[in-house]
Amino acid sequence: MMSSDLSERVVGVPAPEPPRAPLMSLAILFVVLVCASLIGMQAWLTVHARTVQIAESEAASANLAEAVAQHAYDTIKEADTVLVGLVERLEHDGRSAPELDRIHALLVRRVAELPQLHGIFVYDADGRWLVNAQPVLLRNQNNSDREYFIYHREHAYRGMHIGPPVRSKSTGDWVVTVSRRVDGPDGAFAGVVLATIDMVYFQRYFQRFKIGEEGAIFLALDSGIVLVRRPFSEKSLGRDISKLPLFRDYLPKATVGTVTFTSAQDGVTRINSYRRLEQYPLVVSAALSKAEVLAPWRADAYLFGGGAVMLVVAIALLGLRLVRQIQLRTLAEAELVRARNALETLNQALERLAMQDDLTALANRRQFDTSLKNEFSRAMRHGSTLALVMIDVDCFKQYNDLYGHAAGDECLKAIGKIVADSKHRPGDVAARYGGEELAVLLPGTDVAGAIVVAEHIRAAVEQLELKHGGGVTARVTVSAGVEAFAPVRFETEPVDLVKAADLALYRAKAQGRNRVCSGRDDGGGQAAPVLACSRS
Repeated sequence: MMSSDLSERVVGVPAPEPPRAPLMSLAILFVVLVCASLIGMQAWLTVHARTVQIAESEAASANLAEAVAQHAYDTIKEADTVLVGLVERLEHDGRSAPELDRIHALLVRRVAELPQLHGIFVYDADGRWLVNAQPVLLRNQNNSDREYFIYHREHAYRGMHIGPPVRSKSTGDWVVTVSRRVDGPDGAFAGVVLATIDMVYFQRYFQRFKIGEEGAIFLALDSGIVLVRRPFSEKSLGRDISKLPLFRDYLPKATVGTVTFTSAQDGVTRINSYRRLEQYPLVVSAALSKAEVLAPWRADAYLFGGGAVMLVVAIALLGLRLVRQIQLRTLAEAELVRARNALETLNQALERLAMQDDLTALANRRQFDTSLKNEFSRAMRHGSTLALVMIDVDCFKQYNDLYGHAAGDECLKAIGKIVADSKHRPGDVAARYGGEELAVLLPGTDVAGAIVVAEHIRAAVEQLELKHGGGVTARVTVSAGVEAFAPVRFETEPVDLVKAADLALYRAKAQGRNRVCSGRDDGGGQAAPVLACSRS
């Protein structure tokens, strides 16, 4: 201001007036309009480029899915063609030794000619290996426990069956199974022919495609069972994904399509193109990571949008504090979630410990009482039998007196492991009833079945050959009482089963120990050499 006054006095020029308000407003409006125009144009170009990129990626994934589907069709078709001819030959030419030798030579050639085939096998009605494509025949194997064998044995369907992935019994490799049923002259089930496709064959084909680090390709049964997937993981083989969005929401509406969703398997959002094969019960999916697809677009958007961003730096600075507050809140919420999850895990661990015996690792009395009550009610509803085996270590007090309580604890641990190993079904419960007394609850088991379990435990304990100077045989033994019945409402209670098994246990003790008695024995029991307890 002093310089302005001085200029006016010196040269006689009046000082400039401050800008008027309308000019300032117009200037601000002009700058705002220019910035808004630049930002709007850049935004439109960015959105349009993104739309084009997504459309091209959807087309690429659709083409990829079609290629994978065609490859899967060709692979399965070639294997099935071999099986059709093999079934025809077996059903019309028979299974004489010369015929099987000719089939063996044929199978060896077919596997050599078709790189996708891991092997070809022929099984009889009992699952025994008749002939296969191995150079040296293995005839001492049995596959009656395999899913495809059970399927054909229980279904008269004459078409091809594709089963879940399995490990080959002959090589240990992961394979996809393609099988057909073989019938006898009377139309009865006479066996199965099987072609196994090496999982590596599909993996090598999938690896040819450039799908990025987070892209995925999978081949699955239309029931939702995964056969093979890239990226490969043994955990994904045979996994049921029928409840995931692709099978649950999209396949029922259209057999071919392209959709974008987040994978429940790894949390990656992908552009998924899927296709259900018309000829076979198969579904293929080729998926590109949305983040990787948009990475080039995103780089261009950052580059060309940099100038526009600079025009809104002031707004960004004002919003920075808000963003930081949101980030802090998000971190705090995440920490609370982690703390909650840790607390839930700890509570679950404490609950498990509360239901487990510390010494033997068996269920404790509390869990036993709960299981007995639940199984008793279930048996009552279903009209089934419930069995109980009560086990007591013979002369255990004398054992403690002779060898000390530490040795007694080790003895109980060893016996507890045998009792725990006696469980063969999810519903069975092995528990430490109290002191040296153990119990095994067997739902759906009669007296005879419970006696078998009890006798197995008794024999296993005797075979431990734990030294016991207080008995005639000088070994640790157990006695067991067994009872089983079908509960009747208003007539029997859970305690009745315990009392009956205890009475049987007392009878085993009274008859000389180291034996199994049931509540229905007349005094015989499952006898072993008589033991007499003594003190040293």
